[in-house]
Amino acid sequence: MLAPPAAAQGKLEAHYEASLAGIAVGRGTWGIEIGDDFYSASAQGATAGLLKAFSSGTGSGSVQGRVVNGALVPGNYTATVSSKKSETINILLGGGNVREFSIVPEPPVDADRIVVTDAHKKGVVDPMTSSLVRVPANVELLSPEVCRSGTSVFDGRLRYDIKLDFKRMETVKADKGYHGPAVVCSLYFTPVAGYIPDRPVIKHLANERRMEVTLVPIAGTRILVPFRTVIPTPFGPAVLEATQFNTTALPPRVAKTQ
Repeated sequence: MLAPPAAAQGKLEAHYEASLAGIAVGRGTWGIEIGDDFYSASAQGATAGLLKAFSSGTGSGSVQGRVVNGALVPGNYTATVSSKKSETINILLGGGNVREFSIVPEPPVDADRIVVTDAHKKGVVDPMTSSLVRVPANVELLSPEVCRSGTSVFDGRLRYDIKLDFKRMETVKADKGYHGPAVVCSLYFTPVAGYIPDRPVIKHLANERRMEVTLVPIAGTRILVPFRTVIPTPFGPAVLEATQFNTTALPPRVAKTQ
């Protein structure tokens, strides 16, 4: 007797708050849909609270891609940031490789920036897809093994590697929505290309060993997403945490026949 197909579809609607040393500095929303053969995600955010008194900024991003044998394969990624100036990044990916990308307006060439080569644009995902952690079918959905993974990322300017390592298990509770188990992973950042080595923020992120991300599941899928991210800074911890986290499983569609 064949087992029924596992539900591999779900959606998330979440609200996040960013804080620095306990002071609110930004808010945002994140929507994700995981289908049987496609996925999409979009996020919007803006400065808030004290930070808004100094600078007003907004940003948005989105990605669409395919689900192939359970893996997320990005296709189109777009990100726009607006403050005093506006900038839009577009990346077209295929089979894990960057086919083309653009930054508008085109940034000036900086001689100190480490050049991104064609080799750096192979075997990568976009920043938003990199935050969606796929758990293989033979691994428990919330377990230490989830954190033993790494990702190569290209964001249109910077090529970097993200590595996770298990830290602890805990229970999290949003103001609205999710209340349940979570896995906390240490988060390590390694710049590869596209960056200026002397930049203090790059040095800090590369050397920081206390960054962590808390992951929880999208209902009906084997995808985990960040519920909370903590990055220590000289000014206190920078925290991005979900205040609302509403996730629902979607019934699986009937498999397509050839």
